[in-house]
Amino acid sequence: MRLTLHVWRQKSANEPGRMVQYEARSVNPDMSFLEMLDVVNEELTLRGEDPIAFDSDCREGICGMCGFMINGVAHGPRRGTTVCQLHLRKFKDGDVLYLEPWRARAFPVIKDLAVDRSAFDHIIEAGGYISARAGSAPEANCLPVPKHAADLSMEAAACIGCGACVAACKNASAMLFVSAKVSQLALLPQGQPERKTRVEKMVAQMDAEGFGSCTNTLACEAECPKGISVSNIVRMNREYYAAKVKSENI
Repeated sequence: MRLTLHVWRQKSANEPGRMVQYEARSVNPDMSFLEMLDVVNEELTLRGEDPIAFDSDCREGICGMCGFMINGVAHGPRRGTTVCQLHLRKFKDGDVLYLEPWRARAFPVIKDLAVDRSAFDHIIEAGGYISARAGSAPEANCLPVPKHAADLSMEAAACIGCGACVAACKNASAMLFVSAKVSQLALLPQGQPERKTRVEKMVAQMDAEGFGSCTNTLACEAECPKGISVSNIVRMNREYYAAKVKSENI
């Protein structure tokens, strides 16, 4: 199997980048996309050239570090899949692929396909926590949670913070990510003490990081590898308005 790759090469956020063409020769259809890039990088290294930089950690679709654009689609053409879990059998021999990093002001390029997603960390630090005693774990039955609420919370908690929602959005909005993190705690009894202040702080930090506004195109949900629902955005808006009304009436 042979693929032609047009890869975005950029040394740092302060330097201009450009597309560079490479050939992935004799790669196996059973390889993952990142394994194919490993092969290409080995050839580049042997030729004394700088290997293509990309984020990678778990390679199991868990951490979200590997995300970049493949032919204009976040994480590539297969729905519900991260780049590291995308296999070459999804492509055809002779395909031409364009690889680019996430495009967002809040995600500056570190190098090539790797971007700085610490903006997400700042949002979590602003309010993504709960107040809980640090002693022994309480008896589970002491905190009854309706199954429907527990299911919705777990679905929101499936977000891995990869940034595909931001990259897919024409406005580079982080609403899907932030709403998932707000929802997973707001739906549970453990998240109630900070419920009002949490959403205000996280939304404020999201705006401070330079993310765009949501215009409901639903591209974020369509390209999210974990299928996070935009219904979380609706829930976060309700949480935010309720918090603002309460704070203004105090």
